[in-house]
Amino acid sequence: MSEGLDRTRPIWRQVAAAIADRIADGTYPVGGKVPSVVELSAEFSIAASTAQKALAHLKAEGLVRAEVGLGSFVAKRPE
Repeated sequence: MSEGLDRTRPIWRQVAAAIADRIADGTYPVGGKVPSVVELSAEFSIAASTAQKALAHLKAEGLVRAEVGLGSFVAKRPE
């Protein structure tokens, strides 16, 4: 598991928060692609299912949109 993750809190929430922070600071611009499940799994040393849950949460929050066969993209900047 990645050094920056806290085992006392749900890992998927921490990963989702890290991605949301990157969206907010412009690392991932509106319309830009966010890392795939495989890329997130490797970066954070987490299971693919955990990465999927983080992306699903961001999609539910309206921060990312998924396009079948293409990946996930930043939908908007948080207010």
